[in-house]
Amino acid sequence: MAEYLNAATLLDLAQRAEQRGTAPCTCTKTPLDGWQSQPLSLDESQFAEIGTLLAEDDPVPTFSEYLPVKTTYWSAEAPIAPRYFPYNRCAVWECSLCGRLYLRYTEGGGYFVDRRIRAVQSALIEDAPLPV
Repeated sequence: MAEYLNAATLLDLAQRAEQRGTAPCTCTKTPLDGWQSQPLSLDESQFAEIGTLLAEDDPVPTFSEYLPVKTTYWSAEAPIAPRYFPYNRCAVWECSLCGRLYLRYTEGGGYFVDRRIRAVQSALIEDAPLPV
């Protein structure tokens, strides 16, 4: 299993990636600021998994979402809250060409599987605690 990344580690990685990931890259052809179905044009061979937000000691991560200030799941402004769905099921991937970070997970329903992806933006990462 990939290395578990908590919110503080993810924030540190995101800030470093943003400092070096400013050049144009094929990974930015499709805007991925909010959750999107993974574009078929995305070349998976240029990405490497660098960690996971799925805690090994949490066998049943919550399906609760953290969406304050009237944001929605699809919103580009929605916070990235690692303890909440869908982030608590995400792998963290890095573009090997530019260093940008992305979150990826597979959404599964009764009759479909959808690979979803979202760019990591450090300003949106929140270490929101789960309700008691």
